[in-house]
Amino acid sequence: MARKPQGRFLGMPYNWSRPARGDRRRGFWDPSDDRIITPKNYGWGYAINFAAILGRLQSHRRTRRR
Repeated sequence: MARKPQGRFLGMPYNWSRPARGDRRRGFWDPSDDRIITPKNYGWGYAINFAAILGRLQSHRRTRRR
């Protein structure tokens, strides 16, 4: 799961603590999180969880084939 933001500024989440190696990758690829748009692990704003997008596309393909 993506790290929790430290706070918010202008409605956007931020986190200025340095992420561990695994946390950097988890910001963009986290199969355990269903959200497509997640707070960034480092910096200000949001990131895209490509694992969630891929999971939804695969699920959509399976339902269309039936």
